Amino acid sequence: MAKKKKNATKRILFIVGALIILIVVVGVTVKATGILGSSDKTVEVEIGSVEIRTVTQVVTASGKIQPEIQVKISPDVSGEIVALPIAEGDKVKRGQLLARIKPDFYQAQVDQADASVLQAKAAEAQRRADMLQADSDHKRQTALYNSGAISISAFETSENRFEAAKSSLESAEYNVLIAAARLKESKENLSKTSIYAPIDGTISVLNVELGERVVGTTQMTGTEMMRVAKLDLMELEVDVNENDVVNVAVGDTASVDVDAYPSRLFKGVVTEIANSARVQGQGTQEQITNFLVKIRILDPHNMSFDKSGADDIVNNNEVPVSSTLMPNFRPGMSGTVDVFTHTVTGATAVPIQAVTVRDFTKLKKAQGGTADDSTRTAKIGDEDLRRVVFILEDGKAKMVEVETGISDATHYVIISGVSVGDKVVLGPYRVISATLKPNDAIVEQKRPSFATER
Repeated sequence: MAKKKKNATKRILFIVGALIILIVVVGVTVKATGILGSSDKTVEVEIGSVEIRTVTQVVTASGKIQPEIQVKISPDVSGEIVALPIAEGDKVKRGQLLARIKPDFYQAQVDQADASVLQAKAAEAQRRADMLQADSDHKRQTALYNSGAISISAFETSENRFEAAKSSLESAEYNVLIAAARLKESKENLSKTSIYAPIDGTISVLNVELGERVVGTTQMTGTEMMRVAKLDLMELEVDVNENDVVNVAVGDTASVDVDAYPSRLFKGVVTEIANSARVQGQGTQEQITNFLVKIRILDPHNMSFDKSGADDIVNNNEVPVSSTLMPNFRPGMSGTVDVFTHTVTGATAVPIQAVTVRDFTKLKKAQGGTADDSTRTAKIGDEDLRRVVFILEDGKAKMVEVETGISDATHYVIISGVSVGDKVVLGPYRVISATLKPNDAIVEQKRPSFATER
């Protein structure tokens, strides 16, 4: 009796287990096929609108402020500095004395070269006298030879003596020229002991002191004594990545933010783009390829100068903050620049977060078909990534392929695919980027209201 009861219990447990497994399998199948549940599921999303706006593409980079014109001054001759009548920060005029190197050695070379010139001229006079004597003898010997009074050998001897005297005179004349050239070189070296300002400007760097010895550039690299710069013409030198530099062109307007003046923006314009790259970490995984770009700052600074035409170059809508007081820029200051590479007015635009990417090959396979060959070809199994947006239409998500243009920090320009006024899905990010599918039921999220208690 007990055995029969035990067998009945086992059968009941077996039947219950089989029913549980069957229910699980049926539930999974129903969920996978979408017969139940999925069609009734509604996704809450953020909704925005396609609108008309002005979009400006911006390239941002950081760098240092430097004078547009800066002259490094190194001496041509070596020696001790015996005069240094300027200090760092002084304004100088072209031709003004900046430094003097002790001239004693170079003055001695001038005196020596001058004496060499006199000696060469004396030798020339001696050779000229010898030539005149040889010429006179040769004429007498020629007359005697013509009358038959002397032999041909005596005539040829006098002729050779005359030619030798002529050659000696010519050599002496060249020696005079050599000595004169050495004298000129010595005087030039003597004049180089006095260093004068090559341009009007400001002593931006002074590396030497009175009494210091310097090395001239005629012997090696030379000592950089100072720099003279035009501080009223400043520019920002920035490194722009190779992916962005193709969008930058000479003449593009810019907004310059100098760290020393955090509450102000300054107008700028691109004046130069390097042709050769500056590579950091070459051959490593951290390799960075940048190009040097120079942006002239158009606002007046350091000293007044003519800024006529600046407002004609820069669009005030692009640089909204205008400068009033004159800033004092110094070489080496840090700054950030926004270069306005391209502006589209009246553009059809959507927020950046509304644009996502879908693999059309995978979508077609999920629908039991192949990739759409009408716009672009993709073999089954290959990725066919296209930019899309989701539009709210009759309570469902409609996926639309879009062609995008330039973008700014917040919006994409849409060339084709959507129209002004369409309601596009903006978020949440996970929903747009991965889970949202065409024809999913969606509803706009209710924004919380903050009522003020009285």
